[in-house]
Amino acid sequence: MQLDSFLLLLGTFTILLLFLQRTDPKRRLVVAIGLLLLLVLIVRYINYRNLHTEGQLAFIVALVLNGLFWLFIGRYNPVKSGDEIKVLGLDD
Repeated sequence: MQLDSFLLLLGTFTILLLFLQRTDPKRRLVVAIGLLLLLVLIVRYINYRNLHTEGQLAFIVALVLNGLFWLFIGRYNPVKSGDEIKVLGLDD
């Protein structure tokens, strides 16, 4: 197993899943479609470099890490809709 490829894939999968998890609920479908395009490129990279074991293990570990993030942080701080966010300006 190649540790450097595993860490690269783990970081990539973790960032993509975290990005999807913390997206505005109204825009989640659009973001998911965009991330699917990136996922196709990652799978092509995995096939080209013959990193099937590293890719599968990195995806599973990324799912676990994102699940732990949601369990400890995301569940208590849900993503708010863009309509609910108030930006304070100079007059506020």
